[in-house]
Amino acid sequence: MAERGSPEVQWPARPDTSLALNRMGTFDWDLEGGQMHLDPTALEVFDLLPEEFSGTPEGLRDRVPPSEEARLDTRVAQALKDGRSHYGAYFRRRRRDGTPAWTHIQGHILRDANGRPHRIIGIVRDAAHDPDEPGATGEQSEGRRRMTGVVERTTAILAHARTVNDVTDVLKDPEALGHLGAVSVMLGVVDGGRIHLVAEGQLGTYVPEIEYTRIDARLPMSEAVRTLQPVFIASREEFELGYPELWPYIEPLAVRSGVYLPLIAQGRAIGALGLLYRRDGDFTAEERNLLMALGSGIAQSLQRAILFEQEHDLAEGLQRAMLPRRIPDIPGARIAVRYRAARMGRDIGGDWYDVVPLGEGRVGVMIGDVEGHDTDAAAVMGQLRIVLRAYVTEGHTPGTAMARACDFLRELQTDRFATCTYAELDLNTGAVQMVRAGHLDPVVRRGDGSCHRLHVAGGLPLGLAQREHPGAGYPVTSLELHPGDTLVLCTDGLIERPRGDSETGMRELMDAVCAGPVDVEELADVLCDLVGDVGGGDDMALLLIRRRGTPSPRGGGPLRLRLAPGDPQGPRTARHLIRAAVAAWGARERADEIELAADELMTNALVHTEGGGHVGMRMTAEGRIRIEVEDSSSALPHRREADDWSLSGRGLLLVEQLAEEWGVEPRGGGKCVWCEFTVPVPAARAAVPPVGAAR
Repeated sequence: MAERGSPEVQWPARPDTSLALNRMGTFDWDLEGGQMHLDPTALEVFDLLPEEFSGTPEGLRDRVPPSEEARLDTRVAQALKDGRSHYGAYFRRRRRDGTPAWTHIQGHILRDANGRPHRIIGIVRDAAHDPDEPGATGEQSEGRRRMTGVVERTTAILAHARTVNDVTDVLKDPEALGHLGAVSVMLGVVDGGRIHLVAEGQLGTYVPEIEYTRIDARLPMSEAVRTLQPVFIASREEFELGYPELWPYIEPLAVRSGVYLPLIAQGRAIGALGLLYRRDGDFTAEERNLLMALGSGIAQSLQRAILFEQEHDLAEGLQRAMLPRRIPDIPGARIAVRYRAARMGRDIGGDWYDVVPLGEGRVGVMIGDVEGHDTDAAAVMGQLRIVLRAYVTEGHTPGTAMARACDFLRELQTDRFATCTYAELDLNTGAVQMVRAGHLDPVVRRGDGSCHRLHVAGGLPLGLAQREHPGAGYPVTSLELHPGDTLVLCTDGLIERPRGDSETGMRELMDAVCAGPVDVEELADVLCDLVGDVGGGDDMALLLIRRRGTPSPRGGGPLRLRLAPGDPQGPRTARHLIRAAVAAWGARERADEIELAADELMTNALVHTEGGGHVGMRMTAEGRIRIEVEDSSSALPHRREADDWSLSGRGLLLVEQLAEEWGVEPRGGGKCVWCEFTVPVPAARAAVPPVGAAR
């Protein structure tokens, strides 16, 4: 059941002054809890004192005969069973003195996301003098059906209109005008000391000169707002004599009468509704009641829509203030980000993204989603984004940074958890290290237009206690982003679909990524349009990063990878990429030798120096594969003779035996240790494309 007091439909439904003036009361029936609320006018219709009503449907049994109660129960049950949204009925009630009287009831059924009915909101009125009650003539019955149709539409607006556009769309609906018999409808909203005309339908009465009018102007809409009373105009003469400022706009139209209704909410006018007719003559009591009921319904829905949009704008502003104010320019990459808030009033989501420059051609990108849609989720999101950014900026490896972020979230002692994906890219080589904490798999679009999901090894969402899941961690997946490749990271709001069909959403996302434009900004807009059309209503964050360069065939090329102190993944990633490159260059039979030699050089740099270094691989002009390991130490290595019991000293000896040549070169304040391997002639003579990705 929808929470009571939620911004969509408050509990109980708020009574309206205009309905009460026309002897129309409201009721709100909680089908799950069995509670029923009657406003004061509804209690008067049933001739009950407030203390006499028990707050349940059973409290009406003294006023509704058993036969009528059974008929009403059958009508409601059939409407619920058939999946209808509305029902209406005339029935007889007993007054306090026992005499019978006709009553009319109109209900709107609210259902949850699964279609299960949980609440009925409606109108009840005294129909003792209603010419449309049972037994009326055919013409009167037609009038009753017409009025019932308008009340149904009003009830639907009260339950579903969430924005001002929703309200104006209903007013522009030709079917609605047909129910009313009007040829044109206008809606004005009070804006400070003016009335802003926000909608008009059909006849074309909207003119720029009266888009904004003063409340104190001599115009019928202004008068309705000023006096809080409806203005009925029965002839063209009344238009001309009573409102000379409006007459020049009315004179060329086939309009002979009109009505302007104040839209009153909480005792003040928030706007006015104008309707124009081709017929002459005054309005009957039935028509006036109908129009007053219509104005009352629109006033409630319009007020809710205005408050909703104000709250949503405030919430979205707070959310955006917690996201990065700007995305830095990263040489070698094009980056686009998008955030779209769910239309949920004051609710604030926990989706975020961030881009962290790491220097030396490296960049970290992250995306995540904190559970929930409230200020607590937003506060946790802001802290988590900042702390994860701090960890990666300090130089922690992706897996370590994610594990520390998980510990941080647990230490906050919040009941929230978060999903996240963090990727660290070396734009010089295209090497990517990625870690995932319960988040969606990313999608990559290759330079050749192909598109696929990247199955990244994942850990638990951030914040889940490790003691409940011993041994859980955050494994790192290594891959490569080629020139022209685009990495797509998003939160689940982008793939959510009605009824929880996220797999369909993922397929639609991949289709859109494949068919979309190459430019990341344009592609981001396309994906946002996708979620706008068929999304499931959740917040959505999106980050795209494209490696600059001209797409080229896979395999081969210069390789450069950073070696961080204490990072076991760095050498492992380098070995993996070196072996893939050697195979791509046609030297697969020497892959073991080259990998072993490179591993020895990397180990020396990490064990005997401080600050880590870089490992590089390229094809020389002579057709040799060259491995280079740079570090910040100026101390030059030398080959030592190791005896049978020595635990070290064999590294450079192995390199000397495996490679055709090796050496040391000074590099600034440090050095570069290198070795070269001869490869088969056909490979050496071939053109050298970039290094292939590890699959």
